[in-house]
Amino acid sequence: MNQTVQDALPDYSLAELMICAAAEAFRDDGEILATGIGLLPRLAASLAMKTCNPDMMMTDSEAFMLSEPNPVSGREPSQDKGHVGQAQETWMGFSRIFDNVWSGKRHALVGPSQIDRYGQTNISALGGTYQQPKVQMLGARGFPGNSIHHANSFFVPAHSKRVFVEDECDVVCSIGYNPARLPKGYRFDDIDIRRVITDLCVMDWNGPNHMLQLLSVHPGVTVEQVLDNTGFEVHVAGEVPLTTAPTPLQMNIIGQLDPLNFRAKQIKDNPPGDRR
Repeated sequence: MNQTVQDALPDYSLAELMICAAAEAFRDDGEILATGIGLLPRLAASLAMKTCNPDMMMTDSEAFMLSEPNPVSGREPSQDKGHVGQAQETWMGFSRIFDNVWSGKRHALVGPSQIDRYGQTNISALGGTYQQPKVQMLGARGFPGNSIHHANSFFVPAHSKRVFVEDECDVVCSIGYNPARLPKGYRFDDIDIRRVITDLCVMDWNGPNHMLQLLSVHPGVTVEQVLDNTGFEVHVAGEVPLTTAPTPLQMNIIGQLDPLNFRAKQIKDNPPGDRR
């Protein structure tokens, strides 16, 4: 582990642990556009921008590029309209967003409803047939184009076999390490799936033959719990360390980014980060 006992903070929530673990996904990215879909992923990207990757840029979720991440809550009434108080650098409309996406200079932290053994994901529909699904969700939206052009990491607040499915995703919305679905002209080396952060552990796709592999388990979680809640085989290479606890500096920054503590409502019952 990278921190001393003195640096680690004993009292932190699971949401805060996951934010810090997800921020690490952006550490070595350099000058890219970071996009966090959802409150906790957005806080993770903002934390990375304030700590491990100051070269990163973010948008205000509309069109302005920020040199300082916006708080997700606690804005003053006078700031509700316009863009008062933002440390904005420039404007990024749709055309520039697409140029950025196609160039590969973007890393998105997204929350799929299903993930399969190939790293393929689903945000479109569940069950039934494609024409008549049991549950209709967002549709594939930008997932196909995003996944073939730039890096993606996954954020899963409830690790289970309903998310990490035994078979292929009900609807395949993004590229993965499946040779049967590899687009013409693409190689596995062209695919860039990074970290997977869940309420149980941290994983990546760097196992043998691009298997999902376990990098760390959160305090109080066993390797067996991770394996039992995943619908396919996960590579475990030797002894698995604990996920690094948040530092006081990280906790202070998270508090500034989310002054009304909306993060406490994102994980059911707001469990502690150390569940031993």
